[in-house]
Amino acid sequence: MAQRPTYIPQFKNKFLVKTEMVEFKYHSGFAAVQKQKSIDELHNSIQEKYGFDKILEVSSKSKEDLGVALSAFNLMIADKATKEKYSVECAFQSSKVFENGGAYTDLLKVTSKQAKKDERLRNSGKLIGFEFYNTKWQLNPLTAFYDWLYVNALNQNVQLHDRLMQYQTFTDIEFNPKKSINCQAYSIAMFVALAKRNMLESIRNPDEFLDFYKEFQISNTYQLNENLTLF
Repeated sequence: MAQRPTYIPQFKNKFLVKTEMVEFKYHSGFAAVQKQKSIDELHNSIQEKYGFDKILEVSSKSKEDLGVALSAFNLMIADKATKEKYSVECAFQSSKVFENGGAYTDLLKVTSKQAKKDERLRNSGKLIGFEFYNTKWQLNPLTAFYDWLYVNALNQNVQLHDRLMQYQTFTDIEFNPKKSINCQAYSIAMFVALAKRNMLESIRNPDEFLDFYKEFQISNTYQLNENLTLF
């Protein structure tokens, strides 16, 4: 058995996203079919526990084309000045600033997989922040930069919005909160909550987003330990 979170958008209370841990039967193995078996088990457990029948897995292993399209490896963000497009993953990895290097903006020009695996991200010392288009972000709040980046990228992709709004909760089978912090499924749940509250226009500016991010708290925040990574 294993546990993974499911992220439920909130439309009325102070929390934007409710995070619930769900126990399910995990099928080991790296093959897509094994991952999809685990996704089915996870979604069945969510349905039994919460009664949701519209659950979206957000990852490259999703059975839904929308879930695959929403993966940070595939979701594109456009530079409004140059009109160039690159994935959320490339934007995120290229923005990392370390004690001994970064931000490595050349990673905007490679594939998502190449960006994530670039050796400089592991050989440049401690991560100290982010820099994206001359705007610097601190590490705290922990997920603020990733959430801002993902939410604004998704806001550009209006062709996905109508279908996305039909779902009640979101998962990412690859995300383990005991090992990582940033999660695309969480960011999507935040986007849905913001959209339903008509608040998307108020969070484009990084400073306004940080103010807003401090006002709206996560329902059950991540517990930090030495094994967590911002990668």
